[in-house]
Amino acid sequence: MDNQKKTDFGLIGLAVMGENLALNMANHGWNISVYNRTVPGIEEGVVERFIEGRAKDKSISGYTDMKDFVESIARPRKIMMMVRAGKPVDMVMEQLFPLLSPGDIIIDGGNSNYEDTNRRVAAAEEKGFLFVGSGVSGGEEGALNGASIMPGGSKGAWENVKPVLQSIAAKAEDGAPCCQWVGPQGAGHFVKMIHNGIEYGDMQLISEAYWVMKHLGGMSNDEMADVFDEWNKGKLQSYLIEITANILRHKDAKGDMLIDYILDTAGQKGTGKWSVINAMNLGMPLGLIGTAVFERSLSSDKDMRVAAAKRFPHTIAKSNLDRQTLLDNIFAALYASKLVSYAQGFSVLQKASDDFEWSLDMASIARMWRGGCIIRSVFLNDIAHAYEGADKPQHLLLAPYFAKEIEQLLDGWKSLVAQAAGEGLPVPAFSSALNYFYSLTSENLPANMVQAQRDYFGAHTFERKDQPRGEFFHENWTGHGGSTKSGTYNV
Repeated sequence: MDNQKKTDFGLIGLAVMGENLALNMANHGWNISVYNRTVPGIEEGVVERFIEGRAKDKSISGYTDMKDFVESIARPRKIMMMVRAGKPVDMVMEQLFPLLSPGDIIIDGGNSNYEDTNRRVAAAEEKGFLFVGSGVSGGEEGALNGASIMPGGSKGAWENVKPVLQSIAAKAEDGAPCCQWVGPQGAGHFVKMIHNGIEYGDMQLISEAYWVMKHLGGMSNDEMADVFDEWNKGKLQSYLIEITANILRHKDAKGDMLIDYILDTAGQKGTGKWSVINAMNLGMPLGLIGTAVFERSLSSDKDMRVAAAKRFPHTIAKSNLDRQTLLDNIFAALYASKLVSYAQGFSVLQKASDDFEWSLDMASIARMWRGGCIIRSVFLNDIAHAYEGADKPQHLLLAPYFAKEIEQLLDGWKSLVAQAAGEGLPVPAFSSALNYFYSLTSENLPANMVQAQRDYFGAHTFERKDQPRGEFFHENWTGHGGSTKSGTYNV
C-alpha cells in the first residue's frame, strides 16, 4: 500500500481519552488508524465496538494486529499512545520499535513522569526514531472538542506533528491554538505535571470556599450555585468555577442534591504528588499544592476522622457578618489564594527551566492553558502579559497587575482565614497561601534561629548580617566544642 492510500496518524489505546482524540482528529479531516490490545476475556472486541459504534462512517480504521496497524500509517509515521503511565508505555514502545522505520515519531499522550520521558526520548533517538512526551488536559470533553496539548521531546518531530495536534487543540478567544512546542526531553510532561498540581490547588481552594459558604454562611446548594455563577462572570471566571455551580444544582435519579450524598474521601492519581516531590528536589516552595495533596490523603482516612471528631467535638457558629461581606471575604480568599497557587507553580517551572536548560517560555505556557484544560482561567492572559513585559518579574506576585490585586484582596483574605480558624472550620489551603504570602513579603524570617540550631548541633555554619554573603562561620556554642565545621551545601 503506498502512502497515498495510508492514514495520516495512528492512535494506540481506546479508553475514554483515546476514543475521543481519534474522533476529534477524524472530525478535523485526518484519516486515523486505531489499535487496542486484545486480552482474552478482559478487553475483547474494543476495536470492533468502536469502529461499529462511535467511529462508524468516520475516517477511522481499526486494527487488532500491531504490525498491520503500523503498516497502515503513512511515513514518517506519527503514532500516539494513550495508555496507562509507567510500564505499559515501555511495553508498547518495545512492541513498536521493531515495526518502525527511521524518522518515525512516537507520541506519549498520557500523564507520564517527565524523568521517564527523558529516558524514552534518548532510547527512541538512539534507534533512529523521534519521541514526543505530550501532556493533554481537558478530560473527555477536551479530547473530543479541543484540549490543551503540551508537547516536548525530540524537536525534529514538531513540524510533522504540529498540523494534527494544533488542529485538535482548543482555541483561545483570540483564535490561537492551545498547543505549542514546550521544550526538549521531558519538558512537555513536566509542564503538564505542574498544570495538574495547580489543578489540585484550585480544586481544594474551591472546596474550601464552598465549605465556608455552607457552614459560616448557612447557604443552600442553590444559593451557593448562584454565587459561583456570578463569580464565573468576573475575575474568577474558569472551568472549575463553572462546573462547581453545575455540581451544586445537580440532582440524582431520586431528585436529591447529589453533592450531599457523595462521601468526603478524595482520590488522586499521582501527578499532584509528583509536583510536590519535584518542587522539593528543585528547592522550591509549593506549599499550597502540597497542602491540597495532603488534604486528599487525610480525607481518605474517613474512619479515623470520625473517631477524632467524637474525641474533640465542637460546633461551628454561623458568621455574624452580613452575607455580602462574608461572600466578599470568601471571594478575596479564593482569588488571592489562586494567584498564589499559580505563582508557586510558575516559579517551579522557571527553576526547572533554568536547572535543566529547557528555555521554557512562561508566556506561551500561560497561553496554552487558556482553553481546553482543566485550569483554564480568565487571568491566564494577565500572567502571559506579565512574562512578556520588558521587565520580567522576579516573582509573579511582584508583577504590577498582580501586586495591585493582592493589595485589594488582603484584608478580606485575612479576615476570612481568621474567622474560619476561630470557628474550627478547616481552610488549610487558604491558610497555606496566606502564610506563604506573609513569608514571601517578610524582609526577616526566623530562619536565623534554624541556622543557629543547625550550627549548634551539627556545625553546619551560618552567614552573618554584618559580613558579605557567601562567607560562612561556625561558633563554639558550648565552649568545649572544636573549630571543625561541616561542609556547606543545600540539597
